[in-house]
Order: sequence, then C-alpha cells, then structure tokens
Amino acid sequence: MTDLPTPDGIPPEDWATTPASVRAWVILLQTALAHLQQEVAELKERLNQTSRNSSKPPSSDPPGAKPAPPTPSSGRQVGGQPGHPGRSRVLKAVTQVAQVVDLRPVACGECGALLLGDDPAPVRRQITELPRPTAEITEYRQHRLPCLHCGAHTAGAWPADLPTGSFGPRLQATVGYLTGRLALSQRDTEEALGTLFHTAIGLGSVPAQEAVVSAALEKPVADAVAYVQAQPTNNVDETSWPEGPQRGWLWVNHTPWVTVFFMLAHRSADCARQVIGQLVDKVVGTDRYSAYHWLVWAVRQVCWAHLRRDFQALVDRGGASAAIGQDLLAQAEQLFTLWHQTRAGPLSRADFQTQVEPIRQQVAELLREGQTVAHPKTVATCTKILAVEASLWTFVEHAGVEPTNNGAERALRRAVLWRRRSFGTQSEAGSRFVERILTTVTTLRLQHRDVLDYLTQACAAANQHRQAPSLLPAVPTPTSVSISCTT
Repeated sequence: MTDLPTPDGIPPEDWATTPASVRAWVILLQTALAHLQQEVAELKERLNQTSRNSSKPPSSDPPGAKPAPPTPSSGRQVGGQPGHPGRSRVLKAVTQVAQVVDLRPVACGECGALLLGDDPAPVRRQITELPRPTAEITEYRQHRLPCLHCGAHTAGAWPADLPTGSFGPRLQATVGYLTGRLALSQRDTEEALGTLFHTAIGLGSVPAQEAVVSAALEKPVADAVAYVQAQPTNNVDETSWPEGPQRGWLWVNHTPWVTVFFMLAHRSADCARQVIGQLVDKVVGTDRYSAYHWLVWAVRQVCWAHLRRDFQALVDRGGASAAIGQDLLAQAEQLFTLWHQTRAGPLSRADFQTQVEPIRQQVAELLREGQTVAHPKTVATCTKILAVEASLWTFVEHAGVEPTNNGAERALRRAVLWRRRSFGTQSEAGSRFVERILTTVTTLRLQHRDVLDYLTQACAAANQHRQAPSLLPAVPTPTSVSISCTT
C-alpha cells in the first residue's frame, strides 16, 4: 500500500508506526471534517447575508442585522437648510374658495358698545375639506320611432364617445390607477371604489376595466419602447414575475425621461437583446448577471452599487478577505466622491478622468490580490469582477452614463411590491396590463405629469377611436454617446 501523507498535527514517527488501515481511516475522517468545516462556513456566510453584502432586498434583513455605518456628520442642523424653499400651505385666491365665512364681533370687548364695519386686513384661515364623492350616472335612452310615411323603425344614434361598457373613462382610469400605481389587489380596488366614491363595481369588472386601460395604452407604450431603445444610455434589470403556474420575468429598460417594462418568459441573453434593442451608439448599465455577457466592454457599465455590496461581503467574511474588502470599499468611496463632484460641476470631466486613473489601478491590484487568498469564495468573487474589469469604468469615459444601475432597480421596486401582494398574474392579458400600466405610470412620474388625468384622456380617446396622448417627453433628448468598439 502506498504511504499516505502525514496529517497535520501528527508527528512523522508516530504516523510511520500507525497501521495502514488506521491511517486510511484518519485521512478519510480528516477529509470529511474539512468538507464539513467548509460547508459550515458557507452556511454561516449565507445566514449573515443582508442587503449590505448581497443582492437581497432590505425588507429581508432580520431585526438583528448589522446596520450600515453612520454617515459622517456634515455639520449642518437637522431639517430644512437656509435657502431651501418652504412647503407651508399658501392661502388660495378668493376666486378659488368655495365659501367665505366672515366672523365679525358684535360688541366691544371692553365697554360693550355696538361695532360696525369691516376689518381691512382680517386674519385669514382656510380649511380644506373633501366633498363626499359620488359617481355621476348618465342614462342614455335610445328611442326607436316609426316612420309615418313607410312604417320603418329608426333608432337614435348613440354618441360617438359612448363607452362600450357601463363605465366612463375616468372610472376606468381610476381602476388602472388603483391597481397599477397604488398596487391594490382587485378585491381592494372593489372596496376602494365603494368606500371612497360610493360606486358599486363587481369584482369581475375590475380586470375588465384593466383590459380597457391596457388596450388604450398599447400604442403609446409601443412608441415609448421605440424611444427608449433609441436612447444613448439604457439601464436594464429584471425580476421574477409568475404568470399562472409558469415562472416569468419582468424586465425594465430605464432612461431619464421614459422607462419601459417587458413581461417575458425567460431570463436569458435573447430576452436581454429583446429589451435592449439595437446597439447603435449606446451604453447599457447592468449588474453582472450572465445574460448580459454578450455586451462588449465598450457598451456596458457594470453597477458599482452591486460591487460595493460584494466588497462588504469580503469584509464580513473576515481574515485576509476583510482587509482586501476594506481597501476596495475605500477606493469605491473615493471614486464616488469624485463622481459627485463631477456631476455637481466643481470638477471637470478631464480632471475626473485623471484622478480616477490611480483608483482604477489600485482596484485592479486589490482584486488580483484577492485571487491569492485562501478563501475560495473570495477568489471566485475577485475573478468574476476581473472578468468584466473594463466594464467597470465605462462611465468615466462617456458623459451621461451612470456608475450604478440604481435607476432600473428603483423602477422595479414598486413592481416587486405589487408582485408580492398579487402573486403575479393569471393570464397573458393580465401580464400585458402590468407591463403597459407600469411603463405608463413610471414614465409619467419621471416627467412630473398627472397619472390619473393621462389615463382618463387615454381611455376617453380609446372610446372615441382616437390615439391616446403620447408618453414621450416634450423636452430635447440627450445627444448620442460616441462609442468605438469591436466585437
């Protein structure tokens, strides 16, 4: 039998006199122990994962999770700063007041004499109250009258803008607003309409009105997709979304003025291509998910928010990994300080690029050092980041590119809350409503446009067989990003 290697901690002379069968068992047990220790370490690390060191959402953090380190004090007092515009209520003009109640004293408070006249500058207080909302019901009566000449019956024509169902465009829009903007369930929407507007609507009528809203939004949403895919920067992300028993995926493509959603069956590279569209003078911000690896470095920006969570995971791992993680976090902090100075104006882009260069070199050195530590997960993390190293710095070279994918993640956040309450959708039609209403609501909020008014106008236009208002911004679009690359 071949001599077995001497295990750690056993003197060679003792090992040499140990029977071969015993030595084989010792080696077997030590190997099993090493595997178990590694498994325990991995389970502990998974148990300690939070939103600070992984992609888990903050809502999943346990009560005892370590909080983020406190932000260094800026020296400013808490609350509004000097020069900040106030938010106090301003008195409305008299023409906007429904009722004026004058409170005149009848007698002098000192001697009791009669008081007459008006105060030229009375103290004014305005109380805002909501009227009891009730639905306005209009009954249309179509008369059929016989002709006195030939006896034929002729019916009066229905108005061209008369909805096909029993509900008007504002009620249809309100259903879309309650479900698509406030993420109410269909049952809660039924209750809200009854409680707030004293309007009875059957539970089955809620998805029917969603279908009306979805059809009205089809064309403006299609135009929004074309607009987004033609923009010089896209930020893309995805989250799971069940459709009935099948697992689907809700994708988002975010730009500063328009954001569009796609409900697709898979989380694949082909789906990513469908969401992003043609790569013509465009930079795409993503996380490090493999579905985006077909993007070449010059048209991809890897999210630094994800990188900072990876660096924090190295710190929480302890040992040599922690030292590397701390240094990487320090470099990231310097990078973002420079970035904020550049975006605010004090630092020019040329100076920004010059000052980032040593940070770039230091990050690369630290990641290569991380490949040499004993912890296999640290080695794997550093190797994966180095594989997309060139895509870490695209935002340095191209103006208008964000270093993080936060815009896309923020756009998905409300969708995730909706999914958790509704457990997804039950049909393809429901999924189309989700992607169209989320596209509409998110885009309108980016442009500071009234969501309910827009939805009402869109439903009214559909009732009249007209095109709904555009979702595209009435502002100049950004200029193209200059890119030179080869695949």
